[in-house]
Order: sequence, then C-alpha cells, then structure tokens
Amino acid sequence: METKEYIASGILELYVYGLLSEAENLEVAEKAKQYPEIEQEIIAIEKSIVALSSSFSPFHSVANYEKIKNQLALKHGKVIEMQPQKKWTPYLGWAAAAVLFVGIGFQYFKLNETQKTIVVVANEKKKIEQEFSVLDKKNKVIKNSLAIVRDVKNTLVALSGQTVSPTSYAKVYWNKQTQTTYVDASGLPKPPKGMVYQVWAIKLSPTLTPKSIGLLGDFENNEQKLFEVDNTDYAEAFGITLEPEGGSLTPTMEQLYTLGKV
Repeated sequence: METKEYIASGILELYVYGLLSEAENLEVAEKAKQYPEIEQEIIAIEKSIVALSSSFSPFHSVANYEKIKNQLALKHGKVIEMQPQKKWTPYLGWAAAAVLFVGIGFQYFKLNETQKTIVVVANEKKKIEQEFSVLDKKNKVIKNSLAIVRDVKNTLVALSGQTVSPTSYAKVYWNKQTQTTYVDASGLPKPPKGMVYQVWAIKLSPTLTPKSIGLLGDFENNEQKLFEVDNTDYAEAFGITLEPEGGSLTPTMEQLYTLGKV
C-alpha cells in the first residue's frame, strides 16, 4: 500500500486513539520509522487532539489534560500548541459537487447543441431532397420535350400569328404512328383570367371543318409550354383560339391567335 493510501486509510487515527491491537500498533510504529510522512501525520493527529481538547473538552480536568500533554511530550518531544486544523473535507465535497454540476451542465449544453445541429442537418437534407425531386421532374420534362422535338417521325406544323395577335406563334408535333400530338405554345402570350387557349384540328375541304383536340390548361405553371393534346386521324391545318374557360363547341374566329397548314 502506498504511503498516501496508508495515511488516508484512517489507521493512524485509530493508532493515536489507542484502538489498535498490539500487532497493529507495532506495524504502525514500524511504518513511522520507515516513512517520515507517516510519522509527521501521527504527530499532526496527536497535536490536533491536544488542540481540540483544550478548546472543546470542558469535561477533562486540568490534571488529565496535563497528563495527556506530558505523555505526548515524552513520546515526541515538546508539544507545540496549535490551532485546530481546518476541516476542508466538506468544502472539497461541495467543490466537487460544483465541478460535477458544471460538467453536467456543459454536457447538457453540448448535447442540446448537437441535437439542434441534427435538426438543422435533417431539415437541410429534406430541403435538398425536395429540390432534387423538383429538378429531377424538370429534367424529365426537358428530356421528354427534346425527344418530341428530335423525333423524325413527328410532322412539324408551324402556326403563325393572326390578326388579333400578329406576333404570336406556335408549333404542332403530330405523330401519326404513335397517335400523339403535342403543341409548343411558348410563342403565345399568357391568357387573360377566365380564358383558355383551345387547339383545333381543321379539315379544309370540301368544307372548313374544325375539331377541338384539347385545351392548353394551367398555362402559367407549364414552364416548357409544351402540351399534349388529343390525337386526330385527319388534319389539313391546326389553329389555336382564345376561348372562355372550359372551351367552346366551335372556334371563336375573332380570337384566332395562330393558324398553320400541314
């Protein structure tokens, strides 16, 4: 056992109080000869007993008190009067508790900060995933648009602006094999509120016969302005008119924005 551990064990106090067996007393005396620290601790304990006795023990007579002092003097020389030792143990306990409290508080603070960071990272991850989903959808739309434009099987019909809107234009991609028809309406202005563009497949002979093949709904939110409409088995021309929301049974010729022959 190390010297510090031996001193801290409390055996020296029992030695001073005379509560050890003869064998234990011999052991402590031998230790005191070998280690000056142990001897000094024994002297300090005995001096503390003398000081405490003189300060707080009214039950001992003067004769008994002097007897104790003389016995200690015979054993270790002159007894030096000392003030009672300050007991730091309670204060050390409170200090340790304070350090522990501060440590726990710091750990709680770090844990709280870590949890906040996790929430921020999770929100950022969710935001990135949402943005990626939007970009992925846009990318698919663009790829689809490019596939339509590049498909050599599509018949391209250019529609030019008419009297009501000379600067307007549009394109129709008509694929007779796949039975699909797309309208590129990027050259049309935004329709007024309550109005919608309507696409017509027109047969020119023997009589002018228009047939509605779809509405260009949700015009503003369609970024590519590429709309899929109903297929038609025949068409000698295509036209786009501006109609009341919901469409019309027949085209309003005064609102004919674009027209083009196949």
